[in-house]
Amino acid sequence: MIAAHDLHKAFKQKRILVRAVDGVSFEARDGEITGLLGPNGAGKTTTLRMLYTLMKPDRGEVRVDGIDTAADPIAVRRILGVLPDARGIYKRLTARENIAYFGRLHGMPPALIEQRTGALSAALDMGDILDRQTEGFSQGQRTKTAIARALVHDPKNVILDEPTNGLDVMTTRAMRGFLRHLREEGRCVIFSSHLMQEVAALCDRIVIIAQGRAIAAGTPDELRGMTGEANLEDAFVKAIGSEEGLRA
Repeated sequence: MIAAHDLHKAFKQKRILVRAVDGVSFEARDGEITGLLGPNGAGKTTTLRMLYTLMKPDRGEVRVDGIDTAADPIAVRRILGVLPDARGIYKRLTARENIAYFGRLHGMPPALIEQRTGALSAALDMGDILDRQTEGFSQGQRTKTAIARALVHDPKNVILDEPTNGLDVMTTRAMRGFLRHLREEGRCVIFSSHLMQEVAALCDRIVIIAQGRAIAAGTPDELRGMTGEANLEDAFVKAIGSEEGLRA
């Protein structure tokens, strides 16, 4: 389980203090997919970066399976699989070599890396690209490689920043199936998106983020009930509109 409590993060831009995250709290449970939904610039990526220890919050706390990310970030990284917003695969390596490199960083023996690579290749349909140099890969092929690399150490908790961004229709459908498979395995899955269709198709719970704040959270049915809207997209728009009105 991943729990965020009262997260705050601000940056200075040309001497102006910009509050990217301003009091975000939520829980993501094992065996569920939790979606962070919000418009571009809402604070989703900054929130995720604090969850996976790339950034330290100015205030607040993150715990992953009970471990405080500030107190023991190394232990947290061992139990997290992360697809960041920048995929960052090594272009001169093959997909297999990219995956193996991260396996070695996690201290995995070669035989286990090979076993996990085979399982992830089958799950992500990577057989035709596994031994190709990644330079020249399509967006979908790069994303598959980055996800396999993130999951080679078999983490219980998975954080994905817009995993279907830039993918074609068929690859997007395959990625949705893979995310459901992770949920069925009992993992805690968090992913961010600004696409209502993605969130509606996948998520057990949704956290709506706007202007750096978590303005609503719950199951799709709960969010529809909170806003009095029958359609999830209308519920999202109403929640966002209410927040913007309060901030005006």
